[in-house]
Amino acid sequence: MGNADYVYPSTSDEAAAAAGECNNDNNNSSSHSHKVAIPPPQPFVKSLKYNLKETFFPDDPLRQFKNQSPPRKLLLGLQYFFPILEWGPRYSLEFFKADLISGVTIASLAIPQGISYAKLANLPPILGLYSSFVPALVYAMMGSSRDLAVGTVAVASLLTASMLGSQVSAAENPQLYLHLAFTATFFAGLFQAALGLFRLGFIVDFLSHATIVGFMGGAATVVILQQLKGILGLDHFTHATDLVSVMRSVFSQTHQWRWESALLGFCFLFFLLVTRQFSKKRPKFFWVSALAPLTSVILGSLLVYFTHAEKHGVQVIGQLKKGLNPLSFGDLVFVSPYLSTAIKTGIVTGVIALAEGIAVGRSFAMFKNYHIDGNKEMIAIGTMNVVGSLTSCYLTTGPFSRSAVNFNAGCKTAVSNIVMALAVMLTLLFLTPLFHYTPLVVLSSIIISAMLGLIDVEATLHLWSIDKFDFLVCISAYAGVVFASVEIGLVLAVGISVLRVLLFVARPKTFILGNVSNSGIYRNVEQYPNAATVPGVLVLEIDAPIYFANSSYLRERIGRWIDDEEERLKISGEASLQYVILDMGAVGNIDTSGISMLEEVKKVTDRRGLKLALANPGAEVTKKLNKAKFIDNLGPEWIFLTVGEAVGACNYMLHSYKPAVNDDPHKDESVV
Repeated sequence: MGNADYVYPSTSDEAAAAAGECNNDNNNSSSHSHKVAIPPPQPFVKSLKYNLKETFFPDDPLRQFKNQSPPRKLLLGLQYFFPILEWGPRYSLEFFKADLISGVTIASLAIPQGISYAKLANLPPILGLYSSFVPALVYAMMGSSRDLAVGTVAVASLLTASMLGSQVSAAENPQLYLHLAFTATFFAGLFQAALGLFRLGFIVDFLSHATIVGFMGGAATVVILQQLKGILGLDHFTHATDLVSVMRSVFSQTHQWRWESALLGFCFLFFLLVTRQFSKKRPKFFWVSALAPLTSVILGSLLVYFTHAEKHGVQVIGQLKKGLNPLSFGDLVFVSPYLSTAIKTGIVTGVIALAEGIAVGRSFAMFKNYHIDGNKEMIAIGTMNVVGSLTSCYLTTGPFSRSAVNFNAGCKTAVSNIVMALAVMLTLLFLTPLFHYTPLVVLSSIIISAMLGLIDVEATLHLWSIDKFDFLVCISAYAGVVFASVEIGLVLAVGISVLRVLLFVARPKTFILGNVSNSGIYRNVEQYPNAATVPGVLVLEIDAPIYFANSSYLRERIGRWIDDEEERLKISGEASLQYVILDMGAVGNIDTSGISMLEEVKKVTDRRGLKLALANPGAEVTKKLNKAKFIDNLGPEWIFLTVGEAVGACNYMLHSYKPAVNDDPHKDESVV
């Protein structure tokens, strides 16, 4: 009995007969069933090499080096780490014109945003300009994105302030706080570059889309709440970031609210939101919203200068130091108890910055139909942060708002970052005194305007309509950030995402398959209600690899499917269950616990007088089942290439004889 020794009617005819549908007139001939092949054994070293390659080098970056001369290999290696060597020789005047416009445009946004985000991180405002100069030059040489505009970001700035502020007060010990910020940036860069060099970019993938939407929305809300200090002109404010603490701090100081500051802040916020909405509706006028922050800074500075508003409660930036970035490699802190804080801050902010930068770069690369190597981007972003930490910069990445302006301005290459860096350099050399009278309330308005764009309500509602669990992850991340802290929100979101992965592995789906009428195709009866089950045969599909984490669940679930099917047949009065077929097509791999589970299922089916069959096992599964002697135990004739052939064989046996319950599981194989 089985597919090794017998000739059965064709799959289509048997499937139709089993389903009660005998409408195929062109399948009247008989054919031999195909035998499932056992893959030849592979040497352990070769198998290990293949698995390592698929894990760490899925994009096969070394392919371009094959059959190349040593000088060519050297050039390709340099081009891999410095893409500017690849596209630089082809650079044209036409490209430069486009990049010049883009670079000047993003510089007008980078200058006020850089100052604002540095204040958000409780760092000297000049660091925001430093961080838009050196890192941009490094990325232009090493980055593979044509559209990413480098600079500081609000979320990383907030994380820096929150995590470092828990150890050192920026107000009481500004020098140590500044040095810790450089040290955290140094470790962030090392971590980012290491992820890229060791091909560990998949770690960032644990920050799912839902996690990022919720975390970014929560962080944006926290940042907006923090700006109430600047909007209301408060001198003292809570260092906590949760909603309750911020609201308590705001409303416990109502007597210190400054209406002049609030009026100025809301006016500029209204101006920024109107210009952004205008540019959104009319994309050709993208430059209107791009220039709005710098325009606000200029107008605010002029207003304060001519009205002497700083004497009436409107706080200003004050003196900014002229000159280029001073070296800071001697300021890094490698002593306890501060070293652990710097490392922890660097790793957390580094992962967030990577996730944002790579996601933004890939988004715009998709629009222009070119590819971005995630690991190469990690090396570029990590290197620019290491170099930045040695030149008085703090954490930088590719912010969405600045990159969107760069994209809309028509940038062609990363030269737009060089143009921006040169514009910032000129500002550092000659224009910093002009920012003396810039009111802090304008910076708060710029930050609030930018953060409102990060609260993606539409994406959250989309998650609700598509996947409720993703929505739960998103809301958990948001609530954790807003009501607890940024760190707790991040840990909560990642924890729930990992829990979901574990649930996918530990609780895989199993389905009853039925025959789609007039075909030999078997599909899930819940998805295809018209698919007919086969009398006396239970066909189950296992929709995941079988590992130690899910083997016990699958054993119990298969037993429950059998119980349910026998109960259903008993109630309906149909023929009793005789065969159980497991469709293994979706089982990509199996471990020893999974094999033990199949052995236990076979023992259970034998005791109940049922016959177990497997259909469509993959190469890896078949190889391991053969090594474990499970195929010999089950009988090679009960391993089938397709579900249709398995059903055909079982249906043939049902029509040939009635199996009896016996203690010898192989006794029925000699009947025919």
